Amino acid sequence: MGRAASAYYAGRDPFGRAGDFTTAPEISQAFGECLGLWAAVTWQMMGAPAPVRLVELGPGRGTLMADALRAVAEVMPAFRSAAEVHLVETSPALRAAQAARLPGAAWHERAEAVPAGPAILIANEFFDALPIRQFVRREGTWHERFVADGGFVEQPAEAAPALPEAAPDGAIHEVSEAGLAIARHLAVRLQAQGGAALILDYGPAGPGFGDSLQAMAAHGRADPLAEPGSVDITAHVRFPALGAAAREAGAATHGPLPMGLFLQRLGLMSRAAILARSNPHQAGLILSGAERLVAPEGMGRLFKALCLCHPGLAIPPGFEPA
Repeated sequence: MGRAASAYYAGRDPFGRAGDFTTAPEISQAFGECLGLWAAVTWQMMGAPAPVRLVELGPGRGTLMADALRAVAEVMPAFRSAAEVHLVETSPALRAAQAARLPGAAWHERAEAVPAGPAILIANEFFDALPIRQFVRREGTWHERFVADGGFVEQPAEAAPALPEAAPDGAIHEVSEAGLAIARHLAVRLQAQGGAALILDYGPAGPGFGDSLQAMAAHGRADPLAEPGSVDITAHVRFPALGAAAREAGAATHGPLPMGLFLQRLGLMSRAAILARSNPHQAGLILSGAERLVAPEGMGRLFKALCLCHPGLAIPPGFEPA
């Protein structure tokens, strides 16, 4: 499930008020600025290698990266000079939007194609759009759920990944094999070449069961089966599984922790207050956007932050123990 995602993104810009959904970089420029400074401090902790690959997976319109680069150019120009921008994007429409904001960037179809070397990677709402498989517990055995003839069908699970041995009848277990494969690749790379990957997405911090498959269109819920390829199909990111896959492949992990807490530790609200004072006519919008990112009733609790990094790297900013 979720296999229509590539067709959905290929020929459209789905972001913003005129699209189907709005992501954190479009809500507040302070988001990208704080992540840029997070990357710069993490680079210093790595020993300031030059060059360093600054990579974004699924960069949307390029808003996050543009905000990040503007901030680091002002605060830490040495990092900006060392950073080579690499974008992992398959959509021609979105590549065009990114090129307008990020001249000089390099594009790749897959994360595995990014050139070797120390790297800092950011993946904001990337893993939720990857395909998933759903398994349903029926009378003590697992069945896989498929889409056929416009609806869902189930059949005994074959060639299935490792599934929980114990689960109540009717439980739904979701697996993103694509997401786990990328987490393993990043872990192997970071362990061998140095660096860190920051993952920001929505999903539970702990293990559990449930059907999280959903579709969005025009900022509202949609039927994921009604018009394949025309709606945004997503599923919750299973952070415990991502972290376990990364650790098994040799990386250290920090988090997941609520995104609101992470952003507050990075100073997002302080930065938003500065922006509001500089733009008094937009102050209300600026502050409400920042609050939406950190508030538990907004995106602050549902969204999580997870860091994968080289085992020898100190704890990156924002992930310090309470």
